[in-house]
Amino acid sequence: MLTDKARRDWLRLARTENIGPVTFRNLIARFGSASEALAQVPRMASRGGAKSFVLPDESAITQEIEALAKLGGRMIASCEADYPQGLAALEAPPPILSVLGHPHLLQKEMVGIVGARNASALARKFADTLARDLGFAGIVVVSGLARGIDAAAHEASLAVGTVAVVAGGVDIVYPPENQKLFNAIKNQGVIVSEMRLSEAPQARHFPRRNRIISGLARGVVVVEAAEKSGSLITAQCAVDQGREVFAVPGSPLDPRARGANRLIREGAVLTESADDILSVLKPMLGGGFAEPDAPPPAMPAPGLEAEADAFRARIEEALGPAPVAVDELIRQLGAPAPVILTVLLELELAGRCLRHPGNRVSWA
Repeated sequence: MLTDKARRDWLRLARTENIGPVTFRNLIARFGSASEALAQVPRMASRGGAKSFVLPDESAITQEIEALAKLGGRMIASCEADYPQGLAALEAPPPILSVLGHPHLLQKEMVGIVGARNASALARKFADTLARDLGFAGIVVVSGLARGIDAAAHEASLAVGTVAVVAGGVDIVYPPENQKLFNAIKNQGVIVSEMRLSEAPQARHFPRRNRIISGLARGVVVVEAAEKSGSLITAQCAVDQGREVFAVPGSPLDPRARGANRLIREGAVLTESADDILSVLKPMLGGGFAEPDAPPPAMPAPGLEAEADAFRARIEEALGPAPVAVDELIRQLGAPAPVILTVLLELELAGRCLRHPGNRVSWA
């Protein structure tokens, strides 16, 4: 468990502008603690070209922690023992989670159930049955508190355990019509978010929410999903994280089934009952989580500023609006990996460089 001071520093670093999970991980790996990283971040951002860089006010961080405590919630940092095992196994886990409800549920085995917001009556009924059957088998159901399939899965699994991952603060009900369900989950389940308290959900937050849904779970079930839907983003996150993907077949005449049907063609487990899911997951239950096989990422190292300055212009020239793999930059430029990573980290902190899935970067 972090001390109060260390927790405030951890949250302050996580709430700093331009610091996402990957940048946070790199900073902790480089400096060893959030406190030391906070001391160095403004100087690094300045080296990356930031004209001004302001750390979050310490009083605002204290207020957020205290306000969450007044709601009956708490924060769990990614370095703490009670952080969810599935998320801790990710290459770059969310640095800190805000939690309302019963956090012990986050230590149980989970399966994600996601699907269309405008779901058909049959799909909602199937999600209800699936969630109940998984719950009675000892599996906690995790979903995103959206209308449609998400709501059906949460409602059916309330009595046995459900986790709602939200795209705004854990005190924000979205959509508003789910207020009653939100209250029920707070009382009987658990609500989770990596966003700051009272932050309204925005479109760019939902992929991050989806990544947490799949990261918590052993596998994700797509009950009904159109092409280019958020549920397919969750399924792709599951693939990237080495999780299992299940899909419920639907009528080829229903556009809401096309995404799930395509997942089956691409190798997702065709799912007609909870037994189809449990038969795949049974060998994994009770074991650890592992990311797909990949070498550990090289980390920026201290003492490289002079060498980084020598390569900075070439690195900036090599970047463009289209994402490029960091490994490709290293190969093309012939610079030591820690040097390139140092420059990229400085550019990220300055808000000039964006990080994309697959260890790719581009200009912001």
